[in-house]
Amino acid sequence: MANKTNNHIDRDQYFKDRAGTDEARFHVVPHDEEGWAVKIEGKEEPASTTDSKSEAVKEAKRMAEEAKTMVYIHDDDGKIEEQLNYMES
Repeated sequence: MANKTNNHIDRDQYFKDRAGTDEARFHVVPHDEEGWAVKIEGKEEPASTTDSKSEAVKEAKRMAEEAKTMVYIHDDDGKIEEQLNYMES
């Protein structure tokens, strides 16, 4: 069990280290009762919220293209269903 706790702490630190940097990724996640949000890794507050998933995906893509990073699109249960890469090669 300690291993899972350490992995959780390591993951949280990883996201905190990337927050506010060019390496921070955008996540489209369920928000509140029926809405969707675009969140930046390591940040508590959403960067954007909307009533529809498609609008949240559109905004996340725009933001990721501008930042040259990645988008992770989550399903209703919070599991990643798709990832999009806008990083320069």
